[in-house]
Amino acid sequence: MTRNFEDAVTGVLGTARPAVSSDPDWATLERGLGVSLPDDYKRIVARYAPVQLNVHLYLHHPSTERWNLGPWMDQTVTAFARSDLTEAKCPGFPQGPLFGGPEGLIPLTSTDRGEYLFGAADTRSGHWRILACNGDEQDFYEYRMPFSEWLHHYLAGESMFGPGSAVFHPGPILFEGLPMTASEPPTTWHGPER
Repeated sequence: MTRNFEDAVTGVLGTARPAVSSDPDWATLERGLGVSLPDDYKRIVARYAPVQLNVHLYLHHPSTERWNLGPWMDQTVTAFARSDLTEAKCPGFPQGPLFGGPEGLIPLTSTDRGEYLFGAADTRSGHWRILACNGDEQDFYEYRMPFSEWLHHYLAGESMFGPGSAVFHPGPILFEGLPMTASEPPTTWHGPER
């Protein structure tokens, strides 16, 4: 099932234009997190990141200097861990959300609208749970699906960061390649017609 949604995401995004010439160093990143990231997430990031999709959604890459996934994850975990979320409703965390691996929420992506997508590894089953939050609210929403399925629904314009969070951009997906250096201009392109 994951592979079908991963293929569907690839169909919507089209041919990858990787800006990073080196393969992602997943082993180092995962050792630091204390948990292995979802395979479909790693394959999509390796193919397309670093990029901003449809003006909002960021995908970081673990082998870049400026848009590096590891430091972004660390900064996000630190920021959320310092927040007062004791009243937040977070499925699977009855005492409030925990951040960082291997038992807590691992940030996977975010938007420029203050929305965050986290994964939580279930060490017993080996499956990941997807939880999302809107930066303006404390509550987290669970999506019982793999990352690729979540991304497919998001790109189709469904509410995937909680109720009323849908953002649909008609036509092909708009890519903005994130510059590797401060002097490098961003590049834009479109995915296939849909």
